[in-house]
Amino acid sequence: MTRGTSDPYDYPKGWEADVVLSDGGTVHLRPIVPSDADALVAFHARLSDRTRYLRYFGPYPRIPQRDLERFTTVDHHGRVALIALLGHDIVAVGRYERIGETGSAEVAFTVQDEHQKRGLGSILLEHLAAAARERGIGRFVADVLAENGGMIHVFRDAGYQVRSGLEEGVVHLEFAIEATEESVVVARSREQSAEARSVHNLLHPRSVAVIGASADPTKIGYAVLEHLLAANFAGPVFPVNAERGSVRGVRAYPTVLDIPDPVDLAVVAVPAGSVEEVLDACLAKGVRALVVVSAGFGETGGQGLDAERALVGAARAHGMRVVGPNALGVLNTHPAVRLNATLAPRLPRRGRAGFFCQSGALGTAILADAEDRGLGLSTFVSAGNRADVSGNDLLQYWETDPDTDVVLLYLESFGNPRKFARLVRRLARVKPIVAVKSGRNAVVPALAATSVPVDEVGVQALFEQTGLIRVETLAQLFDVALLLTHQPLPRGRRIAVVGNSSAIGLLVADAALGYGLELAGDPVDVGAAAGPATFAAAVAESLRRTDVDALIVVFVPPLAVPGTAYADAVRAAVAGLEESRHKPIASTFLAVEGIPENLGIPSYPSPERAALALGQVTRYALWRAAPQGSPVRPAGVDPKTAATLLEPVGDRPAELDDETVRRLLACYGITIVPYRRVAGAEDAVAAAERLGLPVAVKATGERFWRRTDLAGVRLDVATADAVRAAYTDLAELSGTAEVYVQRMAPKGIACGIGLQDDPSFGTLVSFGLSGVLSDLLGDRAYRAVPVTDADAAALLLAPKAAPLLTGYAGAEPADLAALTDLVYRVNAIAEDLPQVRWLSLEPILVSAQGAFVTGARITVGPPSRGDTGPRRLRTLPGQT
Repeated sequence: MTRGTSDPYDYPKGWEADVVLSDGGTVHLRPIVPSDADALVAFHARLSDRTRYLRYFGPYPRIPQRDLERFTTVDHHGRVALIALLGHDIVAVGRYERIGETGSAEVAFTVQDEHQKRGLGSILLEHLAAAARERGIGRFVADVLAENGGMIHVFRDAGYQVRSGLEEGVVHLEFAIEATEESVVVARSREQSAEARSVHNLLHPRSVAVIGASADPTKIGYAVLEHLLAANFAGPVFPVNAERGSVRGVRAYPTVLDIPDPVDLAVVAVPAGSVEEVLDACLAKGVRALVVVSAGFGETGGQGLDAERALVGAARAHGMRVVGPNALGVLNTHPAVRLNATLAPRLPRRGRAGFFCQSGALGTAILADAEDRGLGLSTFVSAGNRADVSGNDLLQYWETDPDTDVVLLYLESFGNPRKFARLVRRLARVKPIVAVKSGRNAVVPALAATSVPVDEVGVQALFEQTGLIRVETLAQLFDVALLLTHQPLPRGRRIAVVGNSSAIGLLVADAALGYGLELAGDPVDVGAAAGPATFAAAVAESLRRTDVDALIVVFVPPLAVPGTAYADAVRAAVAGLEESRHKPIASTFLAVEGIPENLGIPSYPSPERAALALGQVTRYALWRAAPQGSPVRPAGVDPKTAATLLEPVGDRPAELDDETVRRLLACYGITIVPYRRVAGAEDAVAAAERLGLPVAVKATGERFWRRTDLAGVRLDVATADAVRAAYTDLAELSGTAEVYVQRMAPKGIACGIGLQDDPSFGTLVSFGLSGVLSDLLGDRAYRAVPVTDADAAALLLAPKAAPLLTGYAGAEPADLAALTDLVYRVNAIAEDLPQVRWLSLEPILVSAQGAFVTGARITVGPPSRGDTGPRRLRTLPGQT
């Protein structure tokens, strides 16, 4: 048993967390300390007699001094208590106490009456269970009055396997607290619901206060108020200006505290130095959300960053979410809301796309471009420094938002990339996500403080695996978005091209092939003289073809007939066709961009852009229609024995020795072709004879690993004299007496499977063919763990050199099933042993006879923190 600390103030700082409740509000969670005694007494006094009775099984009007000391002085090991704070008030307490020297602990909760049914009990249970697991406790027990149905449901609905019994009106509950698949699903479902609700509150305010509202057109406060009024916001707007009785004809108030009605959302447009005072007033007023357009915070570093952390910490502790600072703002085009709390002058047209961006300055241009291109939006958030509300919050909201069908992201950095990966995996299955990821080589200072460094390899692997549509520019993002919001998803790659210009038709065909599409025949050219009816008939005929999945229409306006006549004819021709429900149409009406009013079909200024958009959408549609894949657990693995081989793991990464590598891989059914490490010519001969001639002799040393061009290997060494000669050559070449002698494996294509722990996205499995040329060209594929059977199949065929494995130029195909099995086993290592930070199986010689591992290396170290554990909001760097 781990003994407690003598210092009751010395608790793990990782146990502190800001959490979102089921109604979208927030509280701060931390372990209790003795100085919380007065707050605990006040909390107990606020409880109803009924709540005290249910918790203590009888009257308990006040806490005796001895109990108070016991409740507030805990060792944070065998006795742990967590408190939920709203402002300075305790609103809930959860605790466990270890039962003797056992691995069990008794657990109990108390929630203030006004805060019951907000999900506090389940959150406290998650965090207490995580703390208990850290302290070696594996089981919770609880005694609950039978009439306390709410608390019983907290335990039974958490996803654990609960055993219960009833005796004399008391329900006794017992359950193991090791995370189960069901408990993780329950926690993440609650997380999604709570975080979505918090964003819903932000985007559906019933009232808005503009703090810093101004009558001066040069001030930001003027623009925010003007835009709210121009959008005809559905609720009251309250200007806050200490020097004026009204602003823009609307009654103003000296402070937010002077507003007589509730305020859901406050937009802050005052200098950074005044924001702290404004925040205090908003907290006292009970404002639910804050949009801070003021600059001068984290983007300036130093004191600005400290002020940003303090702002977010205080807001969350008082139940408030924050957009910004340095934000453009938020908008919602729903007719029942009509919210434009941004610096952009116009509320965009109503549409089905949700848009998140980080850059405030770029946000204005994005909104203007969306309007010009005819792209309607449902909601828009520009988060600026993204100190609190982030893209992950918006992904949670859009997943269940009935008004959003397409998600658009402009990302400059990632705040919590592992959570982002998890959310995108789930959301992209039901709604397409299109993203521009800038900042490949640099992150703007405003976001550096709240960003996690990411490897471009990890980013690309994530995007490919999750179906996220990655584009390079904002123009491409709008091109793809227009097609997704106005056309159905295609069922295949086959396209028809119809136009009145053979030259442009050929350009389209060439571009389509370049973007992974297939031509269902030659482009159809109706001729430059064809009238609207002929043109429209050709479009309809191509759309009806059974060998066509999508259509690109190209049109050069003739001199004699206006282009609108052709657009009208095409629209009428396809409107009544059943095929138009599942076959998308993209068009190139030259000199027209966006959604032509008479056409209703996205038009692109060049054939290449139309083909790129359709290619991206098709790739996504095929990914979404394909089987999701299932996890595969290979037979014959022994994770418990493997784990003992890694104990203890040091504070820094370290490479395992050859024997430990061999034994660990054997626990996962991976066999290295037998070898010996020897330090003399005669030892080499003896090893070769034991292994069986012929053998391979290999130089040792870092510089020879994976470098076949350095001649550090001798193959098919068939006699004792040849072994001696090989040993002498390689010892001289490497400058060391040690060499490897290994049994010859069947000849095959050399390749490698690896693991690398990406610090941002988690562990990646990699695959590629061996050799300097493959390394030089970066011809290696990656998939994030966990890898499904579909992921494994795609991984092995992803490298450009993969055709060498499948019978290229008439060669015999390699045993891909054996390679796939190795991928599953490496994936199992990654899932079971987070201490493994890097692994390489290389070279693997694969042929029709199987896959033979001839080399392996493993580095272990402290596990990186994954996207696991109890629910919590992202912690800002520098916060405990």
